[in-house]
Amino acid sequence: MPETLFKVDLTKPMNEQELPGHNRWHPDIPAIVSVNPGDVFRIECKDWTDGQIKNNDDPSDIRDVNLNVVHVLSGPIHVNGAEPGDILVVDILDIGALQGDEWGFTGIFARNNGGGFLTDHFPEAAKAIWDLQGIYTQSRHIPGVRFAGITHPGLIGCAPSHELLAEWNRREKALVDKGGPAWKPEIPPLAALPNPENAILGTLPDSEFERVAAEAARTVPPREHGGNCDIKNLSRGSRIYFPVYVEGAKLSMGDIHFSQGDGEISFCGAIEMSGYIDLHVDIIKGGVEKYSMVNPIFKPGPVEPHYSEYLIFEGISVDEFSGEQYYLDAHVSYRRACLNAIEYLKKFGFTGEQAYLLLSCAPVEGRISGIVDIPNACCTLALPTAIFDQDILPH
Repeated sequence: MPETLFKVDLTKPMNEQELPGHNRWHPDIPAIVSVNPGDVFRIECKDWTDGQIKNNDDPSDIRDVNLNVVHVLSGPIHVNGAEPGDILVVDILDIGALQGDEWGFTGIFARNNGGGFLTDHFPEAAKAIWDLQGIYTQSRHIPGVRFAGITHPGLIGCAPSHELLAEWNRREKALVDKGGPAWKPEIPPLAALPNPENAILGTLPDSEFERVAAEAARTVPPREHGGNCDIKNLSRGSRIYFPVYVEGAKLSMGDIHFSQGDGEISFCGAIEMSGYIDLHVDIIKGGVEKYSMVNPIFKPGPVEPHYSEYLIFEGISVDEFSGEQYYLDAHVSYRRACLNAIEYLKKFGFTGEQAYLLLSCAPVEGRISGIVDIPNACCTLALPTAIFDQDILPH
């Protein structure tokens, strides 16, 4: 087994760990360990909420979750020899649950505390607990379903430079100041701006804490450095190429998912879990300029659930409430595809909440199937039929 360089105690919050991680992005957060190119090592991670969600039938913890805490990350890891302009090569060798903590959760956040992709239709908090049995999972809250997961880190990335951090904060504040889109101006919030409340900044000295906490970026979205991309195919055997912005790269990770559907539509939509990741790292000197890299690039691994039969639901860019036509809007189209699938599953005994949770965490395939045929974009959601213990095909 690889040496464990970052260990977690699941009985303690991240800021009380022997080596604390962090929940903000900032180049001045100190690295907690150094590795050499070619090294293989293990990193343990808490779930993204820092243990706020419990294995019970009460969704009040989802309703009341403190989103200023998320995401708690393990790291940063200093890779010796990595310099700005290099590419950090990260191989995911293995990933799994921590012993004695083989369960996960999927949630629908309340509209007034996080919301989600379909929050106008599902404004109340709900959750499903999943029992992890090897590569398979099932839930007492969504009976009649069992499937294999494709376990992956929802969040992994390198630290930004001071210049890149300032650019993130500039453009995201400009978005907030501009207000919501014309088709839905009331959407709150438009971005998660820096917020010192509940900031965890690793081993940063107290003298620097106030300044860094005020500048540090939230971990909510994906950005140029990687971050919270929620790509379900970043599983065992994947190789990720990250642009390096600071000396040592300062790699961090967390938000491990046992399984997820494309889009993670309920926001807390994967099967969230604590876990470990075994990694191998290397460096491509000067790789950013050589390959014109702006965002990370990755090669999927060979390990994924094999489902051969799908029921595919289409959606087009027409608002389900007003009937308003939008121009090639993939967001609206995918929402409609998800809603069509949910309404269909309700005919087979599932509640709307159960169907929403299931589409968030089961290995569904989301696609932009057409983006040129004016005025309607066409998005599709492919639902594997073998995960059900009943025949869900139309007859």
